[in-house]
Amino acid sequence: MAYNIHYKSIRIDNLLGRSLNNVEEKFAPKIIFYKGSMEIPIPCPRVSIIGSRDASERGLLEAKRISKILVENKITIVSGLARGIDTVGHKTAIEYGGKTIAVIGTPLNKAYPKENSELQEELMKNHLVISQYPVDHPTTRKNFVLRNRTMALISDATIIVEAGKSSGSLHQGWETLRIGRPLFICKDIFDNNELKWPKEMIQYGAMKLDNPIDILENLPTNIKMPELFQ
Repeated sequence: MAYNIHYKSIRIDNLLGRSLNNVEEKFAPKIIFYKGSMEIPIPCPRVSIIGSRDASERGLLEAKRISKILVENKITIVSGLARGIDTVGHKTAIEYGGKTIAVIGTPLNKAYPKENSELQEELMKNHLVISQYPVDHPTTRKNFVLRNRTMALISDATIIVEAGKSSGSLHQGWETLRIGRPLFICKDIFDNNELKWPKEMIQYGAMKLDNPIDILENLPTNIKMPELFQ
């Protein structure tokens, strides 16, 4: 589906409300195209919820549980508008009255996957959708890899909920570590002995996520957590 939309563009540092350091600048897009009602610079804190497009029921439930806790603690959910884990993250934020940002791998006038076109319209109206690609820019697989880098950049932390050995989420995981942001990997992933990447990422600073409290304690802000200790 293609949209006839009125969008805006902004420098990435103005979107974030701060200058980028040398490490962040290496792969950062200079200009971001965006549409939505969210305030600019985008509010902190922001956490990416990412994972498999073909997630298990357990993975989807875990994504919703984590997203709900983050929303209840005034954290903006960031994701990529893909099927599966991404969709749950966005929809949970909407369901519980939170804020969510979609970072997409297509221009703003296109929707991928098509099944999320209505969700994209909702986010463009009441939340925020951003892209590093101008309107009508051709879409290739590489676009989504670069999108994951940008999503890591605008997030204060990233959580991989469920992902296989070839998941695009791994690109964001490594980028998150490269720029020095907290990366959490859900505990259940470590039970899969066929996956080598979780243990490799742990060696470079990723953290196993046992409890959502761990996320809140590692964000660069003061967050009240009384309900989590009851």
